[in-house]
Amino acid sequence: MRWLALYARSRQVPASLAMVVISAVAVWALARDGSAGSGDPRPAALVLATGAMAVSIGLGGQDLALDRTAAIRWAPRRAAHVLFAGAVVTAVLLAVQTMGEDMTTAAFVVRDSAGLMGLAALGAALSGGQFGWTLPFAWLSFSFFAPPPTSAPMRVATWMLLPPGTAAGTWTALVLAVTGTTVYAFAGPRR
Repeated sequence: MRWLALYARSRQVPASLAMVVISAVAVWALARDGSAGSGDPRPAALVLATGAMAVSIGLGGQDLALDRTAAIRWAPRRAAHVLFAGAVVTAVLLAVQTMGEDMTTAAFVVRDSAGLMGLAALGAALSGGQFGWTLPFAWLSFSFFAPPPTSAPMRVATWMLLPPGTAAGTWTALVLAVTGTTVYAFAGPRR
């Protein structure tokens, strides 16, 4: 168990977890006034994207050269890290929703969390752990300011704000989750 504590500390898990909880509570408190409307997916998407951005910092270790020369296989550990981080972000939002008004459904939370963690993992593989947050941030920003999704490419581009059960949203999140996790697991974070 000591190795797990050392791993968590080296990946800045306590600080990331604190940021996930603080951001979820802050957005929930701001969204409680009802000005966004009960069916508005933006507060939940904001919480999930903030959570993915917070945990993306831990996708790069303290010493990448040391990680690459270790005698252990890193691919399963990296994949588990991404999946566990996505589960934590999902659980935090669902737990915060139990304190009062629901922001969205569990299906929406799981779908968006998976897609955003895939984006964060892909960002870490392409840019390094310290810049893994850029892809979820950029996609969230585009989704917030994009025109209404009337065509298939726009539904794919705004997948994180589509209602749960929408084929374009579900498939886009699934492809992002699988691609990002796979690339990060095998390639690791960029130096």
